[in-house]
Amino acid sequence: MEFYHFKRQDAFDFASFINARTKIKGDELVFSVCPYCHGESKNNREKFAINLNSGAFNCLRATCNAKGSFWQLAKEFGFPIPDADEYYGYETKKYRTFKVEHIESRDAAVRYCESRGISEKVCRKYELTVQKEHENILVFPFRDHNGIVQYIKYRKTDFNPEKDSNKEWSEKDGKAILFGMFQCDMSVDTLVLTEGQIDSLSVATAGISNAVSVPTGCKGKTWIPHCWDFVNKFKYLIVFGDNEHGEITLVDMVRDRFPNTLVKVVRSEDYGGCKDANEILQTYGTEAVKKAVENAETLSSKSIRDVSNVEDVDILSLPALRTGITKLDEVLTRGLYFGQVILLTGNRGDGKSTFMQQLICNAVDKGVKTFLYSGELPNYVIRNFCKTMWAGKHESEVSDALKQTIFEYYRGRLFLYDSTDINSTDESEGLLQIAEQAIIQYGCRLVCLDNLMTVVEAASSDALNRVQSQFVGKLTKIAKQHNVIVILVAHPRKRVGGDVKAGFTNDDVSGSADITNKVDVVMSYQRCKARKDEEPDDSERELWITKNRLTGKLAMGDNAILLKYENGTRRITGAEQSFTGEPFNYKWFTALDKPKETVPPDWKPTQYDDEEIPF
Repeated sequence: MEFYHFKRQDAFDFASFINARTKIKGDELVFSVCPYCHGESKNNREKFAINLNSGAFNCLRATCNAKGSFWQLAKEFGFPIPDADEYYGYETKKYRTFKVEHIESRDAAVRYCESRGISEKVCRKYELTVQKEHENILVFPFRDHNGIVQYIKYRKTDFNPEKDSNKEWSEKDGKAILFGMFQCDMSVDTLVLTEGQIDSLSVATAGISNAVSVPTGCKGKTWIPHCWDFVNKFKYLIVFGDNEHGEITLVDMVRDRFPNTLVKVVRSEDYGGCKDANEILQTYGTEAVKKAVENAETLSSKSIRDVSNVEDVDILSLPALRTGITKLDEVLTRGLYFGQVILLTGNRGDGKSTFMQQLICNAVDKGVKTFLYSGELPNYVIRNFCKTMWAGKHESEVSDALKQTIFEYYRGRLFLYDSTDINSTDESEGLLQIAEQAIIQYGCRLVCLDNLMTVVEAASSDALNRVQSQFVGKLTKIAKQHNVIVILVAHPRKRVGGDVKAGFTNDDVSGSADITNKVDVVMSYQRCKARKDEEPDDSERELWITKNRLTGKLAMGDNAILLKYENGTRRITGAEQSFTGEPFNYKWFTALDKPKETVPPDWKPTQYDDEEIPF
């Protein structure tokens, strides 16, 4: 596998490949139209650009915010580049080589090594020394497999964080490679990789051949392109990183970057409570280090698990959110499950946004913090809808003070996307990033997006389908990663408005077929059609469930869920539930202490299902 190296000409060739109009502005190639969202530059405010030095690209539209490396850009749009791993911008720079012959290990370096359990023989073999004028500064020479010093690193042995700025540093413009490459025996088929140089020297002291260490810590990747061929010459690569709370560093990086090498990892239990190889050496001796290497286990694939090791989970024990609509909860087996994406569709004007608003009001009333994006309704309209639903039948009779009481009761539970920024030309986070911020910062467990067409805009149908599919794919990852419920509203194709007998299918959702493939539940909310010899009832609605990934139970045709819509309160409930008689009250009302006289005397609270959410 080779590494792709970005060249300025590649940016111009890409622009020609997609027939884009561009101009050069400073170090950037600016595009008139973003290839992802097809948003155009306006008022001399460029939206999409590729950096001609690094190849990094980004779109400044809030609803797009696409960004990444040129390698990613080329892969996503089919631009022909070599079959290579991702490029590294620094690969184009010129590096120093240090004309250093044999290095004599000074006594101060030997003494320090011996204080850490490292033998004098190993110290001298790896040419560890100290600065001539500063015996407290260790010098690590990094020789490549040809014996040329490419990188030099220093370490302060008496580092004091209160007065010293750096514990370790390196010579400027050196090429980052692995420490210990030159000392490796290429006839041995195993390479041991550690995080620090002291750790690789500890492994060598235990009599293990081919111990190397990364130059810039567990997160540094600059050494990989320079050492790619070297590492792949070995049959086995044993990771002996630092043990941090049971997780071994370097593992993920090695797994991702060396997929064709058989990787093993030192077992957490063989650290014996120690942090790294040197601490094991000092605590338990050379045999413990040797044993740790010999007992290293083959690293399992991220994507492959033995079914016997999969946790047995009872579906009925999974956390779910009751919707307040009995039949819907029955079909979904207890309600909306956390970690799922629910696609809600329906005819324009039939009230799918109102139905989602009903789900939101119920969730917020149960204490589930919610984030709502609406691309069509301003926030003051959403506030008014919430007030109407929460207040119920007597909304018109409730005083302004009591209405304020409602919102104070639900304060900190419902958060809205600032709709005034939807078309902003300023650089801002994309909607997905804002949704994640609401999840992480505000603790939202329900994310509602209304609707897909206002979130994702594109000029051509092909581009629209691709961008929509990518967006929904990212939503599913967010739902599972953060264990939240996501409800996404999408428009249907025109067929949904036809005869009920024709039925609604997942193919009737407008846009890419990937949308319904990627979500967990598909629901269609619509007005009921007039039956033979009957007048249409404007309050009747029905809900079709055409996909239910968790249990497979559906509700279609004659088995669709019948609902009732009440115009005055905008509330939606199951057809078997009645709006007549004693009205339903949300928890804000039952929590009222006083003043009772401000409430209409005929408004009496009813029993409410106070079931807790099983988080």
